[in-house]
Order: sequence, then C-alpha cells, then structure tokens
Amino acid sequence: MTDSTTQIIIQILLLLATGGLALYFLSNRRKARAKAWVKIGFLMFIVAAVWAVLRPEDLTAVANLVGVGRGTDLLLYVLVVAFIFTTLSSYVRFRELELRYAKLARAVALQNPVLPEDSVQK
Repeated sequence: MTDSTTQIIIQILLLLATGGLALYFLSNRRKARAKAWVKIGFLMFIVAAVWAVLRPEDLTAVANLVGVGRGTDLLLYVLVVAFIFTTLSSYVRFRELELRYAKLARAVALQNPVLPEDSVQK
C-alpha cells in the first residue's frame, strides 16, 4: 500500500469511529448499559495511556502496524476522538440538565402561582 492510501484508510477509520461513538452515545444515553460502557471505555483509555507512557516503542510499533508513521501521531488521533466524545458527552449532559430545570421551574410555578399586585381585588 502507498502512504497516501494508508492515510486515507486511517482517516476513514477515524471518521467512522467518531461517528459511531457519537451515534452510540446519543442513542443509548439513558440506558445503564451505555453508562457502564462509558466507564469501561474510560478505564481502558487510562490503561492504554499508562502503557503508552511506560512503553513508547510499543506505541510506535502499533502505529506502524495500522499504517501511521509515528506513535505520537497515533496518540494524537486517538486523543482527538476522545476529545470529541468528551465534548459530546458534556453537551448532552448539560442539555438534559437544562430540560430538567425547565420542567422543575414550570412545576414550581404551577404549584405556587404569584398574582400581579394590580390584579388583586380589595
């Protein structure tokens, strides 16, 4: 394989991984199983990070195996995917919280209506 073909394949795989993570995360957000997979994925990420720090030559070997020139480039690509996943996770979590707060505010407003002073009859 030529270098440009390998680069295109890596790009396609990274884009598919990013898209797959996004679809999985957005479709299974409320399920306990999805939360468990996020925790397992995070644990695997931590183990891989420690391994990459302790044995950088192994990271370069893995990078060469998948067609990336250097281990640092492969690490950068993986970190970009992890950053996108974290950003999506935060966005979805904050959006869910905003919806909960809006529902709570509506419920409180309906339970404790405050009439304007002009409409109070004497």
